[in-house]
Amino acid sequence: MNKDLTGKIYDIQGFSVQDGPGIRTTVFLKGCPLRCPWCHSPESQEFFTELNWLQIRCLGLETCGHCLNVCPRAAIGRGPVTENALGEEIIYPEVDKGKCDNCGACAAACKANALYLCGEDKTVAEVMHRLLRDKPFFDESDGGVTVSGGECLCQPEFTLELLKSCRAHGIYTAVDTTGFVKWEIIESILPYTDLFLYDLKCMDSSLHKQVIGVLNELILENVKKIAAAGGRLWIRIPVIPLFNDSEEHFRRYAAFLSEIKSSVDMVQLLPYHTMGLSKYERLLRKEKIFVAEPPTDDLMEARRKLIASYGLPVRIH
Repeated sequence: MNKDLTGKIYDIQGFSVQDGPGIRTTVFLKGCPLRCPWCHSPESQEFFTELNWLQIRCLGLETCGHCLNVCPRAAIGRGPVTENALGEEIIYPEVDKGKCDNCGACAAACKANALYLCGEDKTVAEVMHRLLRDKPFFDESDGGVTVSGGECLCQPEFTLELLKSCRAHGIYTAVDTTGFVKWEIIESILPYTDLFLYDLKCMDSSLHKQVIGVLNELILENVKKIAAAGGRLWIRIPVIPLFNDSEEHFRRYAAFLSEIKSSVDMVQLLPYHTMGLSKYERLLRKEKIFVAEPPTDDLMEARRKLIASYGLPVRIH
């Protein structure tokens, strides 16, 4: 095993009880080939380290202003006079994303940690050192480690080595994936993956392409191959208003999943929410973000019952 291999990590989250059975620690890798408009982790999308700004921490340019003087590309300027959370007038820094190259000079100078970098290169050994702290919790709860993203299989060598190392330490492993990768990559991790958390966002390929940016044939083919190879699956379906929440669409989900029913341990329905909107602001993104009313409890229960009527184990996340 190559424990010096590095991966770009944007978070390691302990006591993660939703990413597989038991108490788990989830390792989040940066980079994803999909662009879901409702993504609640936009910091996971790009494959490079990114500058973030958290307004609530910022002291303002009149009080601090160190970031203005250190940027080598003159990407930071003075924003307009505005109000902070206390109603006081304040001038915040304004970052020109067209000039910023995410070098981190401003983050290093920011005493309040309002400017910070998201995405850090870590070796397998460094990540395992963190994970092994939680092994008593894994052993007590039948939990383990989940490798997630972004799309963790877009960093295939690192993910494989991390899974191998977990297996060598007797840790139950799960991989959270979109399935939009070459089959050979999934095949390589199969011997070291106890459970796949597999996203199915849409059954209509043309709609999938229109909204998410890629066709879904590869995704559907790969999940069938995992099932045929004996892999265990938790299928995750985000329930998105105006996209995939109709009864007709869920009948297509149920019919497809019935074909691989013996490999599906759980279907998780994930209701759309808006908790990730503030993260787009931290990333200083200006693009239009999908916003809608979350699905009602009645709709979620109706879709749960529909999936269950096909003999599939299902719960609302």
